Amino acid sequence: MRLVLFGSSIVSAYWNGAATYYRGICKAMHARGHELVFVEPDLYDRQAHRDLLEDPPYAEVRVCRGWDNLARELERARGAQLVAKCSGVGGWDLELARGVLEAGAPGTLVAFWDVDAPTTLGETFAEPPGGDGFRGLIPRYDLILLYGGGPPVEEAYARLGARATHPIYNAVDPDEYFPTRPDPARAADLLFMGNRLPDREERVRSLFFRAAELAPELRFILGGEGWGGCPLPSNVRWIGHVPTAEHRSWNCSARTVLNINREAMASYGFSPPTRIFEAAGCGCCLITDAWDGMEGFFEPGREILVAGSAEAIVGYLRSTPPARAEAIGTAARARVLRDHTYDQRAALLDAILEEALARRPTIAAPSIG
Repeated sequence: MRLVLFGSSIVSAYWNGAATYYRGICKAMHARGHELVFVEPDLYDRQAHRDLLEDPPYAEVRVCRGWDNLARELERARGAQLVAKCSGVGGWDLELARGVLEAGAPGTLVAFWDVDAPTTLGETFAEPPGGDGFRGLIPRYDLILLYGGGPPVEEAYARLGARATHPIYNAVDPDEYFPTRPDPARAADLLFMGNRLPDREERVRSLFFRAAELAPELRFILGGEGWGGCPLPSNVRWIGHVPTAEHRSWNCSARTVLNINREAMASYGFSPPTRIFEAAGCGCCLITDAWDGMEGFFEPGREILVAGSAEAIVGYLRSTPPARAEAIGTAARARVLRDHTYDQRAALLDAILEEALARRPTIAAPSIG
């Protein structure tokens, strides 16, 4: 099958948390014999901060400068077996959402791939029914694919008239995330990586910053953009944007790794971020805030530690000896290798697409090269 995705960026993770998700899905689908085309606009200085200096071998990347280029790519996408518009492109989102629908034809599925359902749904439910925004487009897509959200998000989309919804959760690429030798220069008792975002900042302050204040004898490292002008506890080291190529080293050099979901993601539940799987793939001892559905991904107490407060985080840091931390990390890695790899997500997506295509007529797909 030929799959064409219009998304934020696959080559740059700069202010773009979905990058490694796109890479994992595309790489695994390519390994299953599919042809991937990823179309992305040149926005937000992402091309100047590429994590992939060369285009990946598993997807043809088409960087567009302006709407005219994007419109040409919509035309070129016609005849593919799947044409999908991903959420949060950051420019011409509504135009792309409409344009993708025009590619629908016998043998071509059109999909909306939501990589930030809480934001999408919040904006969509705020639209008046019968308006000319995204809300009216939802029933026209063959598929709504979901990066996370589980039953609450599926039910919300059903209320908006979606024909079919399918969670394709985050996962790990074992070729990229595995245990490696710690770097003493990157050592810390607790590592948290996440950009400064409005619906996560307060949670970072109340959990990560507060834990640092409660444990001045411990070392904390903060990665991510936007924290430069924020007063930090004296034992917190801010390292700025962390390129994906360095994630493994930072993860493996920390005694424990913290996950803090954005407020909206936590409220919907069933939304494990990409980095929780990546840290688990590295064999890290993970501490996470609580969110509904977590037990379906990791076993609390054995594969992950759950903390509802800064005091609980500090309690884990002070009471978890190295041997137990290592055992938790080992169990987490075993779990993701068993249940949460992109190969498994791709197998699910493959089955979904095959079934959906089987329900409609097919035509020969013309070349879009």
